[in-house]
This record gives sequence, C-alpha cells and structure tokens, in this order.
Amino acid sequence: MEDQLKNQILELRGKLTGDMFQDMELRDEIHNLEMKLKGVKPMDSHFDCVGCGS
Repeated sequence: MEDQLKNQILELRGKLTGDMFQDMELRDEIHNLEMKLKGVKPMDSHFDCVGCGS
C-alpha cells in the first residue's frame, strides 16, 4: 500500500505544469495522498482534512 501511494504521488507530480491555478487539483490530490502516507490529519480535528479544507 505504501509503495502504491508513493507511486501515485510521483505520477501526479509528473503532471504538474507549474501554473498554480492549473495545478490546484493535482496538488490537492498529492496533499491528500501524502497525508494518508504519513498517517497525518489536521490538529484539533477528528475528521480527515476538514481542518485544512482539503
């Protein structure tokens, strides 16, 4: 599972264009996958990613 998440992250990073607005959805997906990989969620939140809006 960990390798699969890392591969997904690398694949998404390869699709980044450098245009902040165009890359927003990709960066959001990358952020969510990295949080899953690290087992992290926002402080003071029992919901995954609700605290940061992702």
